[in-house]
Amino acid sequence: MEKAYLISVFVIATCGLVYELISGALASYLLGDSVTQFSMVIGVYLFSMGIGSYLSKFITKNLEETFIKVEIIVGLVGGSSAALLFFAFDFVEHFRVLLFSLVSIVGILVGLEIPLLMQLLKDRFEFRDLVAKVFTFDYVGALLASLLFPLVLVPQLGLVRSAFLFGILNVAVALWTIQVLGLKLGRFRKGYLSVAGICSLAYLVIGFAGADRLTSFAETRNYQDTVIYAKSTKYQRIVVTRRGQDIRLHLNGNLQFSSRDEYRYHESLIHPGLAAHENAESVLVLGGGDGMAVREILKYPNIKSITLVDLDEEMTSLFKNNQNLAALNQKSQSDKVTIINQDAFQWLKANDRQYDFIAVDFPDPSNFSIGKLYTNSFYKLLKNALRTDGIGVIQSTSPYVAKNSFWIINRTLESVGFSTTPFHAYVPSFGEWGFTIITNETFRPAVQYPKDLRFVSKTTFQGMLEFPTDMMVDGPGVNRLNNQLLVRTFEEEWSHY
Repeated sequence: MEKAYLISVFVIATCGLVYELISGALASYLLGDSVTQFSMVIGVYLFSMGIGSYLSKFITKNLEETFIKVEIIVGLVGGSSAALLFFAFDFVEHFRVLLFSLVSIVGILVGLEIPLLMQLLKDRFEFRDLVAKVFTFDYVGALLASLLFPLVLVPQLGLVRSAFLFGILNVAVALWTIQVLGLKLGRFRKGYLSVAGICSLAYLVIGFAGADRLTSFAETRNYQDTVIYAKSTKYQRIVVTRRGQDIRLHLNGNLQFSSRDEYRYHESLIHPGLAAHENAESVLVLGGGDGMAVREILKYPNIKSITLVDLDEEMTSLFKNNQNLAALNQKSQSDKVTIINQDAFQWLKANDRQYDFIAVDFPDPSNFSIGKLYTNSFYKLLKNALRTDGIGVIQSTSPYVAKNSFWIINRTLESVGFSTTPFHAYVPSFGEWGFTIITNETFRPAVQYPKDLRFVSKTTFQGMLEFPTDMMVDGPGVNRLNNQLLVRTFEEEWSHY
């Protein structure tokens, strides 16, 4: 009996941490800036657990019944939390109020669990033995949750289904407790608690079984276009939508391209730099798992090898195996392309090869995990990977919407010794977008471009080099690992839009 109670501690500890991680991850997907969102969610959650623990001292009667009720309620609220937040995001004006209200409710309930269980077990163990065993199982459960969440739950089940699963486990603990304490509860209380537990369990099982449909329906409401593909990977939420002939890619809710005008972006990213290198044979692409940049690079017959480093294997696999998406990149994952699914920062640290041309096509620096790829530390590694006569290009966000961010990137590149040539292009889906060409020597624009380009030419590139006054700013600093100036600046600038 005592062992079964301790196993309950293990289960509820695992459930409690999973609810916290789900709220943090979902907030990051929907609101951006993963560090800020996780920090706020963890802080509110722990504070709420403290409130729950404090309130437990006022519960002195009907401990068994109260514990069972808490398990059922936390199972219902925690299990439904991800689905509710997904549905509410498009309709609730003050979404953060709802988010932190749910986090607080679950935190208070979880904070009640362990103190109530310890009161139930106080006559079965000596005090110091009870404390040692309960907290041992509590911390082991937390460890299991922290391992399961990124390795199994998010990539295999997704956030919505994971929440329902652990809600089921909470209610299962309640039902088990009802059976164990049946005589002690009395016939009436056992009856209504059993009915409540069984109904709750049925609801959560239905939610678990229909989680994919729920998520798809919610995302259909959140996106104006029809969702044709959606999956949570270990690193991000990938959503592909379609309206007529227009296919769009969204990562963590942020638009990455529209098939109607992505050629403008990718031609601007690749051709001004690569066309200026007359003898380029080896190319490195960092990010760009959609294969669009590689498609443009393959227009140069002298290119012998392309190394594509993208963190998410699901992304590169999707754009290789999905017929509609592979058609967009013209099946660019050819024999010339070596795909490496690793963190670009760690991969560059171990890399000892140099390249003629490097294209850096990372998402915007909307959180600190991406922001590290825009720091002077990263650019020093990039400099080591570029040949002396090599040319590189960096996706540098909008110089109109986020002009401080744009020039911080430029200043950071200059701080490690690169000669920079900033330019911008108009992409209808995004507006004015910025890029930065990097060289070790003076950059000389290309005289000739591939013939089949639709946007970039010698003439249009000359216009891209001109920056009007409303895209200029003085005094941006350098983005470093220990300050992440860029992420904070980027978030502030884009928050106005």
